[in-house]
Amino acid sequence: MKKQTDFIPFAKPYLDQEEEQAVISVLRSGWLTTGKVALEFEREFAGFVGTKHALAVNSATAGLHLSLEALQIKPKQFVITTPYTFVASAEVIEYLGAHPLFVDIDEETYNINLSQVENAIKRYKNKIACILPVHMGGLAIDMSELCALARQYSLPIVEDAAHAFPIKLQSKYVGTFAELGVFSFYANKTITTGEGGMVVTDRDDLAKQIQILRLHGIDREVWERYTSKTNSWYYQVVSKGFKYNLSDLCAAIGRVQLKRAHEFLLNRKKIAGHYLEGLADCDFLSLPHNSAAHAWHLFIIKIRPHTLTIQRDRFIEKLEQAGIGVSVHFIPLHIMPYFKKQYGFKAEDFPIAMRNYLTSISLPIYPGLKDSNVKRVIETIKKIGYSHHK
Repeated sequence: MKKQTDFIPFAKPYLDQEEEQAVISVLRSGWLTTGKVALEFEREFAGFVGTKHALAVNSATAGLHLSLEALQIKPKQFVITTPYTFVASAEVIEYLGAHPLFVDIDEETYNINLSQVENAIKRYKNKIACILPVHMGGLAIDMSELCALARQYSLPIVEDAAHAFPIKLQSKYVGTFAELGVFSFYANKTITTGEGGMVVTDRDDLAKQIQILRLHGIDREVWERYTSKTNSWYYQVVSKGFKYNLSDLCAAIGRVQLKRAHEFLLNRKKIAGHYLEGLADCDFLSLPHNSAAHAWHLFIIKIRPHTLTIQRDRFIEKLEQAGIGVSVHFIPLHIMPYFKKQYGFKAEDFPIAMRNYLTSISLPIYPGLKDSNVKRVIETIKKIGYSHHK
């Protein structure tokens, strides 16, 4: 296949002059770290999703860690989560000395299998302290069912909504169903601050705890201390803490991106629609679950190995040779060297996760992706598939 010179990247943030001007404004203000811009971002985000509190942090990883800290998860307790996610979802559990309890996924949705969640709860009973579901690729989990299950067993939930902004499920934003929800603003997410995240909650006690923990356990916000006319130097360290605050520089980008969140979502849905239509007749592929409650952070196709003379990795090589950037989401955590060594996992422990991993390819999907490039991706996939069809 002839190599293309015009490379289509897998992911690319969508930024323009408004974000640029917002950053310049912060630079000229003389205040770069957490300040009034970050506080405005928090207020605007809370208003957007309809929660009482939104707390800006420097990553979704930090947000997940703080959420578990605020819930006082203890060493050797179990937190139920999925092996089919980025490592952050599981490693934050270990930060507290607790253990991730992996549950296999649903083959079609890639989300954690809720019937297996209940089985895990029944099996391990009092050892389980929390459930940490991931809305995989932006497709919402059935939170009504999960919340009902959590209430039945008196377990809190931390929603990993890193992929799932801004979508609704039953008129409620995903990420706001549980005690705590965490969003990501990493460079490839549905809105970005470069690096950053947000924790949302309606509980005053959890919000206050996270507010203190995110900046060294200090009982006064930086902005309040440095702008106070009296006793600006005085503060108390009331808890152990971390350095997880979001700067005004990042928040300035986030405020602009937040205003465009629904526009970006419509663009992603449009691209997803083109892929679903353009690839519908490819019998060598399985296409992603289509739902109104899908943020389309990822568009994941699965090859059907029995229909092709090449495997997934070779299919990816041919896409890359054609100038198309793709990825794989995700390498299951239970086959990562660290988790294998730590817990003695075998590949076959989570067969659905393994089957999906070995056949999945994530295609480019982002607001700035041109229709002509979407068409080229579709045509290239078809060319590869049909030229290697059994």
